[in-house]
Amino acid sequence: MRAVVQRVTRAAVRVDGEVVGEIGRGLLVLVGAAAGDAPADAAALADKLAGLRIFPDEEGKMNRSVVEAGGAALVVSQFTLYGDVRRGRRPSFIAAAAPEAAEPLVELLAECLQQAGVPCATGRFRAHMEVELLNDGPVTLVIEVAGGRVV
Repeated sequence: MRAVVQRVTRAAVRVDGEVVGEIGRGLLVLVGAAAGDAPADAAALADKLAGLRIFPDEEGKMNRSVVEAGGAALVVSQFTLYGDVRRGRRPSFIAAAAPEAAEPLVELLAECLQQAGVPCATGRFRAHMEVELLNDGPVTLVIEVAGGRVV
């Protein structure tokens, strides 16, 4: 699984003009599943996200996790994270998991975040979504998980 993680002041996702998920302070997680990803990958990613110390402490240093900061997560499925643009002008998405395999993994990621104490909102799988965010910092990280561990 691959995630682009942004520390945000707020974020929302809309489908057909309707807000389907929104958070205040926390993490916007754009996540893609690769062919061959497994539940252990979703669990490992959730564990990393919940414990990632990118929120400021009282001295302004990045020493607090989203849990410690009282934040939330907005998880948005994005298969385009596995777009291969090495050849030609049109991305190839062969490396992305099929929707039937990806959807349960994205749902499991959100469930694992909830279990770790991170309130979690989501987008809508297979829908055209509009994502709005106010990046805080900006702080943006890319996290890759394979074989049940961060690589």
